Amino acid sequence: MLCLAGEAKNLQCRSHGSVNQRDVYCTLSLDQEEIFRTTTIERTLNPYFGEEFQFEVPRRFRYLSVYVYDRDRHLKQDKVIGKVAIKREVLHTYHSRDHWFPILPVDADSEVQGKANIEVKVEPVLRASNDTEHQNNRVTVRLIECSDLTIKNGNCDPFAIVTMCYSNSKQESKRTKVKKKTVSPHFDEELVFELPNSRGQNHDRDTYNLQHERDVEFSELRVTLWHDTVFLGEVKIPLRGPQQQEFAASSKWYFLQPRSLKNRPCNKSPGNSGSPPGTHQDSLGSLRLRIHYTADHVFASHVYDPLRELILQSVQVEPVTSSAVYILGEIVPSKMDAVQPLVRVFMHHGQIVPMVRALAHWEISKVTDANTIFRGNTLVSKMMDEVMKLAGLHYLRNTLRPSLDLVFQERRPCEIDPTKVKDTTVIETNLANLKEYVENIFQAITTSALHCPSLMCQMFHDLKELASTWFPDNREVRYSVISGFIFLRFFAPAILGPKLFDLTTEQIDSQTNRTLTLISKTIQSLGNLVSCRSAQQTCKEEYMAALYKAFCTEKHIQAVRQFLEIISASSNPGHRTLDSPVVLKEGVMIKRAQGRKRFGRKNFKQRYFRLTTQDLTYSKTKVSVCLVSPGKEPLCCIPLDQILAVERLQEDSFKMKNMFQIVQPERALYIQANNCVEEKEWIDILTKICQTNANRLKRYHPSAYINGHWLCCREPNAVAPGCSDVSRGLEAGLQMNLDPDRELQRIHSLFIANMDKLTRLRSACECQAVYTGDICFMTNFIIEDVQSCFKTVNQLIEALCTLEQKHRSYLRLLARETKYGSKQAPIGDDNYLLLAARVRRLDSSLPN
Repeated sequence: MLCLAGEAKNLQCRSHGSVNQRDVYCTLSLDQEEIFRTTTIERTLNPYFGEEFQFEVPRRFRYLSVYVYDRDRHLKQDKVIGKVAIKREVLHTYHSRDHWFPILPVDADSEVQGKANIEVKVEPVLRASNDTEHQNNRVTVRLIECSDLTIKNGNCDPFAIVTMCYSNSKQESKRTKVKKKTVSPHFDEELVFELPNSRGQNHDRDTYNLQHERDVEFSELRVTLWHDTVFLGEVKIPLRGPQQQEFAASSKWYFLQPRSLKNRPCNKSPGNSGSPPGTHQDSLGSLRLRIHYTADHVFASHVYDPLRELILQSVQVEPVTSSAVYILGEIVPSKMDAVQPLVRVFMHHGQIVPMVRALAHWEISKVTDANTIFRGNTLVSKMMDEVMKLAGLHYLRNTLRPSLDLVFQERRPCEIDPTKVKDTTVIETNLANLKEYVENIFQAITTSALHCPSLMCQMFHDLKELASTWFPDNREVRYSVISGFIFLRFFAPAILGPKLFDLTTEQIDSQTNRTLTLISKTIQSLGNLVSCRSAQQTCKEEYMAALYKAFCTEKHIQAVRQFLEIISASSNPGHRTLDSPVVLKEGVMIKRAQGRKRFGRKNFKQRYFRLTTQDLTYSKTKVSVCLVSPGKEPLCCIPLDQILAVERLQEDSFKMKNMFQIVQPERALYIQANNCVEEKEWIDILTKICQTNANRLKRYHPSAYINGHWLCCREPNAVAPGCSDVSRGLEAGLQMNLDPDRELQRIHSLFIANMDKLTRLRSACECQAVYTGDICFMTNFIIEDVQSCFKTVNQLIEALCTLEQKHRSYLRLLARETKYGSKQAPIGDDNYLLLAARVRRLDSSLPN
């Protein structure tokens, strides 16, 4: 999933009639679990964020929600302005396009998630009264368990109130026991309700003295979940009329729902936005989002063999415009949608360099001006961007992070635009600050050539050779064709948006953000020094001229050329070792050790974790530099070769979510991540970096060792072998984070979504003399060789239709086997109701 938080507009002032502005930030949540947080935009009612969050969804969810907050500088608790909540089943309707959503109030009674397993029995009971027998109904309610409840104020001690509503508007309530510290409580309690007129003369006050009333029926059952006095959600089950026949001995799962309006307290909810009474929802403002959401079912690897073969054959197809890769890039509305899965498939199979070379060769051959090479967002340009993002992320962090950390720590003003400063006398000082920051980053980049990943070096070498061959009289093209990628599309965007490239986790204030903008613009221009001879050629703003002039020297030009020569010197530069460890991931989490000593304390503590290419460490606080300085050694250092396994930890171990374990020779370290996405990221990267360890375990314990035994297998021996197989290891190297089958399924889905264009392309080929090779023109598409293109399109359609038939069969089977009311399809789940309609749509979607 990719979510781009664009901007908000027309937010309310802090108080009615006030002109005060707000300090605004947004949080992205799956249900009520926060996943990401934007930078705070200060003093505005129309904040612009422009931040991108891309992540794999690790679990099922009901709502993707974006909460808008106002940071309170004086109070500890920020105020929520409102939210945008989108159901999972309608996310696809907003795919890949900007949309303005109204910001709605946040009501504590509507902030619910989770589901409940309830069994309801309606059964007759024979009663004797005055020497006569009569039959009445009795309802037995068995609350079995709940799952994924909301955590309120850091805790969840749930209990349920089961209320029976009668046809005469009377109610009777019973309460379950409280389950401590769990979001998935097992109640397994039975509560019995009988009609009031069947209880005889002996009754207590709770029966409401209804024994003389006649024709009273069960009307509705309401199960409400609570944590203390905080509402967690409710389930309503109708009992009157024909519904009585639906209840059998089997239990059913229900989605928890918000509290009905008539049952909410009259006072304003504590989670509300603070709007005056009577305020309309649309007056809270609007939020612009761009959402990319895809959900695919992935089959076994062999199912994708025909499609895989067609995609990989693209490297040899002549001309490349007749290849499956080029055709996909032309028929999709957004090339980036096609680029991401294509790059991952070719990287997995070690064919990305020849594929990029084939596309680049064709594109350069069509260019008449060397200055326009790769200037557009073409397929090969986008593929280069994606390769650099995948292969060069560690290199990027290692190169830029120390210099950027200095910018974040010092926060020296660098504004040099006279229209943006109140006192123009500070411009000289600001210019000196900016020059120092730019020089630090420039030196970091130009001295990092030996650490540039081999894959990037191979592609840069090929691009340089191609450009030099096609433009032999242009001496600078060998540099400009590379600098356009490495400076303009790699380093500069990372400096401008460091959070997008995991270069920082800190909030970036407006002044620092402006400093990064100025640095990024300068670095872009410095990349052009090899082809631009003066500051005037690179300068677009007059106030930047002095800065550019300071760097437009022979020394800097030579440094850029040397850097570009080194990173493109050979098509096979070999393995490069780094002098210092690279920081792979870091952040705050909560840890609990299994115990260094037999009777030592084993409590939970918050620590700052840092993973490098050498070890995993944690400290009390964050260390601001990449390497720990003397005197600031971490509390614990685990060499990577001492990690035997990294696995999730079952929730029943500590009644805590998002926990995983790092197994070492002597003990296990239990860690709780902040959310499910972060948990998955830590497990994935630790598994990837340690999976080639010679002593890696084959079996492990999925639960903790507590109170003298393992909770999973009850084995009392603390060093007993594991009882479950470890997760399947991933392949070493860069391919570790690549799943080719999933990417092929994404490619299949893209082709199917654009099948009408593919069939039109086939028709266009058929309209020409298929065997003459005449050029055929379509809108925005040139068929250079009709015969080879026609062959590829036919093979594609055949492979796609065969694969789509398997998907159709799978969906039919899923619709047939999935029962409404199961845990996979709880009552209230709209996705289940849409499944049958989706199958019907697919039946008429494929071409003949």
